[in-house]
Amino acid sequence: MRPSLESLLMFAEAATLGSFSAAARKLGKQQSTVSEAIANLEIDLGLNLFDRSTRRPTLTEHGKAMLVHAQQIMAANDRMERTANRLAEGLESQLSLVLSDTYQSDRFEIVLTDFERRYPELELECMIAEHTDVVALVQEGRAHLGLVAAQADYPPDIGFESIAERSAIGLYVGRRHPLASEAYVTTAMLHQHRELSLNTYTGDVVQRRRGKTWSSSSYLLLMEMAELGFGWVELPCWLSKRFAADSLVELKVLGWPKSVQVDAVWSRRHGLGPAGGWLLDTFLRP
Repeated sequence: MRPSLESLLMFAEAATLGSFSAAARKLGKQQSTVSEAIANLEIDLGLNLFDRSTRRPTLTEHGKAMLVHAQQIMAANDRMERTANRLAEGLESQLSLVLSDTYQSDRFEIVLTDFERRYPELELECMIAEHTDVVALVQEGRAHLGLVAAQADYPPDIGFESIAERSAIGLYVGRRHPLASEAYVTTAMLHQHRELSLNTYTGDVVQRRRGKTWSSSSYLLLMEMAELGFGWVELPCWLSKRFAADSLVELKVLGWPKSVQVDAVWSRRHGLGPAGGWLLDTFLRP
């Protein structure tokens, strides 16, 4: 027979208060009810939980071990009830966020902290993708909300709005690359060297210039290629400064670095729940 939550509660209260009568008073029950429930619990478990040979019942070693499990079961039940209440109110059970590395904000850690405080039991998944991959993940329902470098257009079922923060993209090479020593670099000079270009799984290659090309769907991998001297690359400036300040050189090219607008995107078909809506509103807030 499986122990009931009520009997586990009586056991935990008696163990904590050190008295069956004190547990009964706290729970608003007769002492005989508490004593009987704990005795039945001991029968169900096949263990003596309390030593009753003393004036006040004390936990046995088995009782101490079972108290830990009882507390864990009751805590799990509390979480289940809270989750059920939130779901009944329409709150998501899980939220997936897909981020582009073009997005960088000093507020992001604060946003996550506020999110955790507001929705402590909600599971949050963060993914990294770029350009049309972000849109595809949101469109398919794999992600609820995305942050992406602004696209020229979006599918009709994708909602989008620009967030307050903008990003910056610069051109970089490794310190031993031939272009690293140039005071000023022209487009023609870039054409003479391999470009390390961002690609996407959905098949759209970010527009490239003429010449040799290696590509990847990850800015981090492109950055490592540049550090090794394999070519020049467009990178979010924050990424280079944080992770490759000593190994990359930013090229001085007319029109660079470029300011990049970042959009929040979501699915109009799937919609956003309360947590997703709160997160979107927070990203959009100046």
